[in-house]
Amino acid sequence: MKRILIAIACIVFSLPAFAQNADDPASKDDVMLYLRTMHSHDLMQQMMQVQAQTMRQMFHDMILKDKGSVPSDFDEHFKKSMGDLIKDMPADEIEQAMIPAYQAHFTHGDIEAMNTFYASPVGQKVLQEVPAVTQEGMQAAMPILMKYLSDWQEKMKHELEPATKPATKPKTANPPAQN
Repeated sequence: MKRILIAIACIVFSLPAFAQNADDPASKDDVMLYLRTMHSHDLMQQMMQVQAQTMRQMFHDMILKDKGSVPSDFDEHFKKSMGDLIKDMPADEIEQAMIPAYQAHFTHGDIEAMNTFYASPVGQKVLQEVPAVTQEGMQAAMPILMKYLSDWQEKMKHELEPATKPATKPKTANPPAQN
């Protein structure tokens, strides 16, 4: 009986150590669970692949505009380079570096709520569909963005033109006297 009372006392006195208030800062373990729930490694690689396709088109268009043609091996070379970039991405290091930012902006309760959502069927669907939505959205937005950047670049060129011209010295009526 004495052992049971001691065991109960240990449990009761240790409960506060295990209980965490929703307003408490998120712990490292909270954030790690969230990143696992989000499938952050997979999501990072998928997003990089989506961005690679967008970047390939952007570089292709830039080279075509600047050089008039694109090298025949451009696609093959770009695909290999992006594959290496994605494969060698230090995902674990990036994840560890991001933890303090999550802890600074989210409480324990926030992380619990996000975990609940992303663990749900709708949350998992969001995670599954976000790369495709991003890719389709970027493809639709790219012509708008390219025109905007081109117009902005032209505007900046005209605004900076006076600053890049050599300054002309004003002519004086009387040259300075020399001694």
